[in-house]
Amino acid sequence: MIRIQARTEPSSLMKVLSPVLAIVLTLIFGSILFTAIGKSPSQALHVLLIAPLADSYNIGEMFVKMAPLLLCAVGLSLCYRANMWNIGAEGQLLAGALGGSAMALYFIDSDSVFALPITLLAGMVSGMLWSAIPTFLKLHFNSNLILTTIMFNYIALYLLIWAVHGPLRDPDGYGFPESAMFSDATMLPTLFESSRTHLGIVFAVLAGVVGWFILSKTHLGFQIRVFGADEPAARYAGFSGKKLSWFVMLFAGALAGLAGIGETSGPIGQLVPNVSPGYGYSAIIVAYLGRLHPIGAILAAAFMAVLYMGGDLAQIEMGIPVAVVSMFQGVLLFFLLACDFFINNRLSFTNQATN
Repeated sequence: MIRIQARTEPSSLMKVLSPVLAIVLTLIFGSILFTAIGKSPSQALHVLLIAPLADSYNIGEMFVKMAPLLLCAVGLSLCYRANMWNIGAEGQLLAGALGGSAMALYFIDSDSVFALPITLLAGMVSGMLWSAIPTFLKLHFNSNLILTTIMFNYIALYLLIWAVHGPLRDPDGYGFPESAMFSDATMLPTLFESSRTHLGIVFAVLAGVVGWFILSKTHLGFQIRVFGADEPAARYAGFSGKKLSWFVMLFAGALAGLAGIGETSGPIGQLVPNVSPGYGYSAIIVAYLGRLHPIGAILAAAFMAVLYMGGDLAQIEMGIPVAVVSMFQGVLLFFLLACDFFINNRLSFTNQATN
């Protein structure tokens, strides 16, 4: 008979090494998978993990993909540390893209210096409002936050699709479902010549630093950590669960909204239906891979961005289906959770007496 026993003192070293072990196991699984579909494992892993960093342009593209992943992951890290299981970063990102793009189109004929800050603020507020609805339902009607945030992802997606087919569609766009191109006044400036790397990566890294400072250096962060580790003790100490829940959810919504408007005001330059290839969902993996720590999320976001780029290259150069890369991400999360489980628990085998 198999029994699960909690470890009295989980290894601190293994907690740190768990993401590394999960990555190694994922690479082993990937090698087996590539062999099964008739591809060279060494070549496939090289295309996935090494080729995306081959030159300065590719590194710049990594930063472009890293920015929305990191912004969403920092907000999710705080939510999960507070035991608020927000699965809605994707919807909050799309809401930010929609609200911010509507503001950008308002400034389409403007060259005001305030156009970009107001556009970014509109994206952040839109993301916050989108996260506020499931938070309100959770705190006042005890609804399941996981289910409501997932449902709001789809609602945000179809609202965005409706907008680009309707009120925000470019009248001169020959009927294509996309908005007009934004003006230069509402576009995020690029950081390097001959590169698409834009100011969004700076916002993302700053968000990671701010998230770390809040969690590690403030009384608010202490309350979040205590509330997530032991809710009854936090309530006994007088910490307000509702205030903490509102803070982490609105903080996550604002960052996801900034990620959304960062995509439309950055590399895309207009509102289109496929704003995100699933950044909000992948950010969940990034948050866990970074050990729910905003600074750890920076490294995890860089790794996930490389996987995104490597997936595109593998599809082009080796004919590997894009679904294989999505499976790669899912398997990585599986191994990460499995490693965490065995860090905190052990299996014991006992002989069951038979009559």
